[in-house]
Amino acid sequence: MVMPNNMPLSAPVSEAVPDAGETPRVVAGPAAVPPEMSARPKRRTFTAAEKLRILAETDRAADTGGIAAILRREGLYSSALTDWRRQRDAGAFEALKPLKRGPKTAPSNPLEAELAKARQDIARLQRRLERAEAVIDVQKKFSDLLGIALPPADSDETPR
Repeated sequence: MVMPNNMPLSAPVSEAVPDAGETPRVVAGPAAVPPEMSARPKRRTFTAAEKLRILAETDRAADTGGIAAILRREGLYSSALTDWRRQRDAGAFEALKPLKRGPKTAPSNPLEAELAKARQDIARLQRRLERAEAVIDVQKKFSDLLGIALPPADSDETPR
């Protein structure tokens, strides 16, 4: 049996005598508690993405030894894995996805797209009609200048 030695390993700072030109060094303790040794323990939390990643990894693991290795690496119990699987099967993780912010869009009427297309067609045909009428007016003026007689206009045409 080894008897403890009552002799201190180093002298206290007050008794330390600096050697020639050497000043004693006093090292202060840490100012804050390191995160590994926090004053109050905090429970680990996992995001839905982390849970899904771990579940996918354990689903790919072929044997129980692979699953156990993953659980040891992540610091989890198998009961947490079981709970997460139940939550995944119930669709609880889908509800945790971020929702689109802002005002909700009103459901579109299926006839609105058809109506918008019809309005575009009407506007396009209106522009085409205006160009055609302009060309006809130019042709009438040109025929008047040359003295060419034009056939009479159709009876269904309405003047503007």
